[in-house]
This record gives sequence, C-alpha cells and structure tokens, in this order.
Amino acid sequence: MSRALISLLCGLIFGVGLIVGQMTNPAKVIGFLDFSGQWDPSLAFVMAGAVAVFSIAYRLALRRHVPIFEKKFLIPGKTRLDKPLIIGSLIFGVGWGLAGFCPGPAIVSSGFGEPRVWAFVVAMLAGMLVTRALRR
Repeated sequence: MSRALISLLCGLIFGVGLIVGQMTNPAKVIGFLDFSGQWDPSLAFVMAGAVAVFSIAYRLALRRHVPIFEKKFLIPGKTRLDKPLIIGSLIFGVGWGLAGFCPGPAIVSSGFGEPRVWAFVVAMLAGMLVTRALRR
C-alpha cells in the first residue's frame, strides 16, 4: 500500500472519529469548556479514549527499530516550555473557547460548507502566516 493511500486512510479515520465523538460540534465543545454554567463532561471521555489509544499505539510503534514508511522516527527533541509555546497555547485556548473549534475539527467541519467554519479556517490560516512571517 502506498504512503499517500495510508495517509489518506489515517486522515479519514481521524475525521470520522472527530465527527462521531462530536468534536466538530461547536456547541458541544463550548459546553465542555463552560465550567461555570451547564458543563458537559462527555468530551472528556472522547479525549481520554483518544489518549489511551495513542499511548498504546505510541509504545507499540517505538518497539520497532524503524517506522514502516519513514527512514527514522520523527520525535520532537524539544522538551522545555518556552515563551512561544506558552503564548501559542494561550491563543489556541482562547480561539477554541470562543469559536468552539480547534484546527483538526475545523478542517473536518469545513467540508459541511458552513460559512462560520470557513471564516474560522481562514482566520486560522492567516494566524499561521502571520506567525511564520514574525518568526523570520
């Protein structure tokens, strides 16, 4: 099976998981983030399930000497919290709380053709371009 086909299949599985888990539903996400009102803890189970599956898959993958479709494992070496990470995390959290979307679910939701999702995706891409320009 080709690398592109595997990538497509993984992306489709991820997207379906986001839809089934209701991570693409901004009302559900905002309800999860609303600790002072009508808090909806159901997405915590979705996230816990994702973390559990990832943890097992990560451990199994690292038992291999090399990955299946790469020459070596691409594991980030940076482990220190720094200013760009903290600022980026704050911006991410504010955007997530205001819009009810984070990047993955927003891209999946853009396929539904809703204008406010497209506005979010455009704003997200603009933010990425500004960040890239500022880093240079």
